Amino acid sequence: MNEINEKKEKIEQLKKEKNAIILAHYYTVDEVQDVADYIGDSYALAKTAKSCDADTIVFCGVSFMGESAKILNPEKTVLMPDLLADCPMAHMADIEKIEEMREKYDDLAVVCYINSTAELKCHSDVCVTSSNAVKIVKALPNKNIFFIPDENLGRYVAKQVPEKNFIFNDGFCHVHVSFAAADILKLKEKYPAAQVLAHPECREEILALADYIGSTSGIIDYATETGCNEFIVCTERGVEYKLKQQNPGKKFYFPGVKWFCPNMKRNSLDKIIEALSTGAGEVHVDDAVRECALKPLDRMLELAK
Repeated sequence: MNEINEKKEKIEQLKKEKNAIILAHYYTVDEVQDVADYIGDSYALAKTAKSCDADTIVFCGVSFMGESAKILNPEKTVLMPDLLADCPMAHMADIEKIEEMREKYDDLAVVCYINSTAELKCHSDVCVTSSNAVKIVKALPNKNIFFIPDENLGRYVAKQVPEKNFIFNDGFCHVHVSFAAADILKLKEKYPAAQVLAHPECREEILALADYIGSTSGIIDYATETGCNEFIVCTERGVEYKLKQQNPGKKFYFPGVKWFCPNMKRNSLDKIIEALSTGAGEVHVDDAVRECALKPLDRMLELAK
């Protein structure tokens, strides 16, 4: 038995001992996705964390995901294999700016991308993900929307909901803003039959070239269900694992050179074993913060039904 298989067997043994499940984001490395009980984007994993009956949740992602899982499941133990795995965008909004917008605009809803810290959620009216943002913003009674922290997702949602007034925040995902239109066009020249699939965190010039725009899970579903056999994929390359697993006969091309998230890649089999063996990486959220941040998360889950 090789070393990786030995580690996988150890993880299975520890999961049974601890009544644990492993949740992994699509952007983690292949071997982590391979041992996960559930693989998904932030929305799917938030729902799974809420509904699962395990005593321990091992969340292979970045810090805001572990925080959200703990906020939704205060009675469960939430472990992150690497507590230093963080999302820079999750911090890219300012509390003072939120309060300033509330004073400036009547009838304002602060709409917070789930890719954000618990503190930012506490100052928001509802959370959204890339897969449910349009639906939720349409359902809000408010005319004015301050969308935090990601500007590109906010601009994408604004185009789908033109009847509302959007105020944008200066935040971004460093992976998705790295895609360049010139690189996509070069690939289109080389593979003219390929469809372009893009995440809405990409810049508008990228979305303008896309045949499909959607969340990570949406991109996977589209590639699986459509009759096309070649795709240019504008999102983090970790998604390639599931794309190829579900579509062994199809081809996927990734433009540019900055298409990976180093924080997601911090999750590993060794760190999962350490977390399950020792309880390392336990996520703690202050009770007052948890109760405050829970409100926009619960509202998201309710409006997204």
